[in-house]
Amino acid sequence: MPLALKDHEISMLRAELEMLMSERQTLLRITGAAAAFVAELDADVLPEETLEAAELLAEYINAAPEETMRDALEIVKAEVIGEAGRAIA
Repeated sequence: MPLALKDHEISMLRAELEMLMSERQTLLRITGAAAAFVAELDADVLPEETLEAAELLAEYINAAPEETMRDALEIVKAEVIGEAGRAIA
C-alpha cells in the first residue's frame, strides 16, 4: 500500500474518531440532562401520558452502563456549575 494512501486512510479514521467522540459528548449531555429531569419529576402530579413517557425514558436511562451514566451526570453537573455557579443535587 502506497504511503500516501495509508496516510489518507489514517487521516480519514482520525476525522471519523473525532466526529464520534463529539457525538458521544452530545449524547452524554442529553442523557445526563434527561436523568436529572426524570429525577426531579413528581409522579403523583403528572398526567398519565406524561408519566408513561417519563417511565419509558427512565427505563432507557437505567439500561445505560453505569460508567456511561456517571460520565453523563458529571458533564451535566459541570455545565450547571459553570452556568449557574451551583451544583445540581
